Amino acid sequence: MAAAAPIRVLLVDDHAMVRRGLRDFLELHDDIEIVGEAADGADAIEQAMALRPDIVVMDLLMPGIDGIEATARIRADLPSIEVIALTSFVEEARVLAAIEAGASGFLLKDAEADELAAAIRAAAAGEVHLDPAIAGIVARYMRSGAANGASGDRPGDGIASLTARERDVLACVAQGLSNRAIAGALGITERTARTHVSNILAKVGLSSRTQAALLAVQHGLDRPR
Repeated sequence: MAAAAPIRVLLVDDHAMVRRGLRDFLELHDDIEIVGEAADGADAIEQAMALRPDIVVMDLLMPGIDGIEATARIRADLPSIEVIALTSFVEEARVLAAIEAGASGFLLKDAEADELAAAIRAAAAGEVHLDPAIAGIVARYMRSGAANGASGDRPGDGIASLTARERDVLACVAQGLSNRAIAGALGITERTARTHVSNILAKVGLSSRTQAALLAVQHGLDRPR
């Protein structure tokens, strides 16, 4: 059986030493391939368009176009690319802005190196990986019911249009299941699970699984029927 293709990763940070440290560690993993580096948000967008990585590891605080805006632009134009946000400070506003931008994972820069590799693998599998401190912010966000999204049509307006199967899939997403786990739980193929997730995001006007999980909890759809 042929080995799976490595996960293609773009590293984005305005400090060269940080990028070098991330590259040196991640290159020790045979299932991860560093395909490029970017020093700011504008460069990240350009590199993402050119390289089409599977995952972007994105510093949030950078001069010019910051990581939040870069995440939003990449996710809007290339929704198949997952973004893992890196931050030095746990600021609630910045974390929630990154969620709205479409980030699917969050790590603090002082996290253990192995945790970054785990977050990359989780994102590639369609899972959400959150630093415990950031998970606390997300949990409070869900309980507060504040996740109403950006101006214009409110995310969630398409909930009523979801089919029964899509609601089951959304419940699984809210529980943090990967596409493979969703397929096993619902007796469908992994490809079908992935298609359902994409359709759900389109119908409810969201761009990431993290946002969908928050929405499911707010609407009481976080448990299968």
